[in-house]
Amino acid sequence: MTIAAILAGGIGSRMGNLGTPKQYLVVGGKPILVHTVEKFWVHPEVDHVVVLTPAAWVGRTDDILRKFLPKNHGVAVIAGGDSRNNTLRCALAYVKENFEGDDHVLITHDAVRPFVTHRIITDNIAAALKYGACDTVIPAVDTIVRSDDGEMISDIPPRKSMYQGQTPQSFRCAELALLMDSLTKEEEAVLTDACKIFALKNAAVALVRGEVHNIKITYPHDLKVAHALLGLEAPSNDALADEALSEAGG
Repeated sequence: MTIAAILAGGIGSRMGNLGTPKQYLVVGGKPILVHTVEKFWVHPEVDHVVVLTPAAWVGRTDDILRKFLPKNHGVAVIAGGDSRNNTLRCALAYVKENFEGDDHVLITHDAVRPFVTHRIITDNIAAALKYGACDTVIPAVDTIVRSDDGEMISDIPPRKSMYQGQTPQSFRCAELALLMDSLTKEEEAVLTDACKIFALKNAAVALVRGEVHNIKITYPHDLKVAHALLGLEAPSNDALADEALSEAGG
């Protein structure tokens, strides 16, 4: 069984004062979240999709999906945790409670990366089955500079070995759950994403080639890029906020 977990817990603080989480902003006539969910919902190798949102948005999110997807779409909406790591635990618990066996693949993906491709999803599933874990990346185009104190350069790593992480990140559920259960408090405190768990435990993580246009919509500029990728003119912030609140029932 292959389950896609769409992580929709962000509040969009870096998007500005739009009054609604960024995953509910409307691009091309429907919320960003819907664009993202559709990519996994139509993929023939994805058996089930679950969306994890803040508890207060579970009902609204379900209403939105019912509006834009067919009547019996089968996409589950559940509450996530108070952090990305705890949301990941919620996804694993959901899989354990709803599907028999422990040989499932879990594809985790940011709700605000609506331009993920069929090929990326397919490659993630294959890599997770073969290696146990994989991360979607693109080669770093710019030189990466490391600074330990934020004031002076500490190191400039060779660019040819540097990559920019995207999502999906995909895993065999049993391996991910085992490693998460083995984390110390100190290890959990430094986690930035799920693949870091494998890195901390010296477990292999395969690379899956991403795409430059598989962007994460984080800042207002990203919305303009998203509209451009769809061949649309970007609306004003006020229009975005009004439309998003309308879709969310606000």
